[in-house]
Amino acid sequence: MIAMSGMGGPPQGAGTSIIVDAFHSALTRQGLLIFVVLLVLVVAWNALRSVQYRRAAASGIPWPPPPRRLAPEPVARRVLRVGFALIWVFDGLLQAQASMPTGMATQVLRPAATTSPGWVQHLVNFGATTWALHPVPAAAAAVWIQVGIGVFLLVAPRGRWSRAAGLVSLGWALVVWSFGEAFGGVFAPGLTVLFGAPGAVLFYAVAGGLIALPDRAWVGPRLGRIVTGSVGAFLLGMAVLQAWPGRGFWQGGTTSSPGTLAGMAAQMSATPQPHVLSSSVSWFASFDRGHGWGVNLFVVVALALLGLAFLSGRRRVLLPALVVLIVLGLADWVFIEDFGFLGGVGTDPNSMLPLLLLVTGGYLAVVRAPESLEVPAPAAGEATSTVVRPGWAAVDSGYAGRLALAAGAIFVVLVGSVPMASASVNRQADPIVTESVDGPPADIGGRAPDFNLVDQHGHPVTLASLRGDTVALTFLDPVCTTDCPLIAQEFRATDQMLGASASKVKFVAIAANPLYHSVADIDAFDRQEGMNTLSNWLFLTGPTARLRTVLNAYGVEDVVLPAGGMVGHADSAYVIDARGNSRVALDDDPGSESVDASSFSSLLVDEVTRVMNS
Repeated sequence: MIAMSGMGGPPQGAGTSIIVDAFHSALTRQGLLIFVVLLVLVVAWNALRSVQYRRAAASGIPWPPPPRRLAPEPVARRVLRVGFALIWVFDGLLQAQASMPTGMATQVLRPAATTSPGWVQHLVNFGATTWALHPVPAAAAAVWIQVGIGVFLLVAPRGRWSRAAGLVSLGWALVVWSFGEAFGGVFAPGLTVLFGAPGAVLFYAVAGGLIALPDRAWVGPRLGRIVTGSVGAFLLGMAVLQAWPGRGFWQGGTTSSPGTLAGMAAQMSATPQPHVLSSSVSWFASFDRGHGWGVNLFVVVALALLGLAFLSGRRRVLLPALVVLIVLGLADWVFIEDFGFLGGVGTDPNSMLPLLLLVTGGYLAVVRAPESLEVPAPAAGEATSTVVRPGWAAVDSGYAGRLALAAGAIFVVLVGSVPMASASVNRQADPIVTESVDGPPADIGGRAPDFNLVDQHGHPVTLASLRGDTVALTFLDPVCTTDCPLIAQEFRATDQMLGASASKVKFVAIAANPLYHSVADIDAFDRQEGMNTLSNWLFLTGPTARLRTVLNAYGVEDVVLPAGGMVGHADSAYVIDARGNSRVALDDDPGSESVDASSFSSLLVDEVTRVMNS
């Protein structure tokens, strides 16, 4: 069978709309759930304050309790924590773009690994396939996980909760770096910091690891020197790669063809964006075409000198080096990386901003490192309390509020991570994938047209004889070598997914070929596709005139194709209840990918189960 064009399936663009609407609905439902949980936490916080007040008044204890005195957070740590928290929240909002459910796998994940080794492509394809199988829960999960991590970092400034937020940031960043960025392209040719190597999220991971360190690690300039020295070594390595001959960066100007850098800038200028931005990127692409050799020489020298400056660790050279790196980094971010998040499927601002933030934190950890983390003494005139308080009365409202907010942030992360984890182990596609291609199932009513045919064993079968069982009915060409075998396997997969419930279901196909429809033809099809092993599978046929009557009754058109025995006919399936009533009509076009077939099986399972239980 070859599917007949124009017979079934949504109009162009409707499939994407179905998934986008479902995505927005999922975000709304989950957002309401998060709001309710946060409201409960606020009520619990107020209840604690009320209980504290009543008990303190009854015991004659001064209220409110004095706030906990903590050593101030090192400024470098605060810059990293707040800066990366805001970037995480921004990334989460980018994941809420309407194009993410359908565009992430095909436009972001798989292209990122196209030039990487095979093992990297396999790893990334696992993530891309998971996203394609479950586009709505995966896209919604990415929103909440990243927003939750950002909020967690913001509301937990100190202590174990804050370090836990750093660990969560580190863990998710490594997941994204592996499955979403193909390890930042470090295993692919053409690696350069100007394009975003070694991946923006790797800097998120480093920052998360730094935030997760114990407080004592921030005492003195040692940690800052490690960070700035590591950045210096990284920049030196990038200078060597930038200078390496044969990688296309020296082309332009003195050479006949544009170089890699000009090509990248030209490609980025084609991203959908305001004209003023695309024109600036196009200008740089033209400039590099004419002066590529000189541009690359400047980049190599700048990277090498900055790398040496940061490796030196000397305070008097760190600040000028940081200023120069910020200026050059912002120029790269605008003219080459093109801000990173434009075009509808941008997931982050690319690597330059996280790198600059990380270097700034390292510099501050050198020049503003505390000598100790002692709790400051009370200021002159500040009231102190020597009252011995029970445990319930010693909890100040600020600490309790931050604890409640941290618990809320963890819940937001879980709202995303639990569905994401479930999707990663479920290799069966969500039914909405088929609905987006073929349209949603149509609820119909009335008595299903009866038929009087014979099965693959020559035994007579009527629809009336199947009463008491739910029937999943479709139409197949027994000599088809394209779609029909795939549809048969979808029915086979549905039988397996139903498990014990399959004993109450009959899977029925009716021959849709007016030339080849003998019992021998049907039996050969069943053996070839392994359908003969299913006890509840029936492939029915009969005289040509009788088949034509049945096909017409179910609205199935067929056309004999030239130069072959196959026919073109509409892809359609019906679910008939145990009383013989038509309940659901579906388009069972198998599509072009295994995801489509898997999704149809899931959809058919849902519809058969719904009809059985109604």
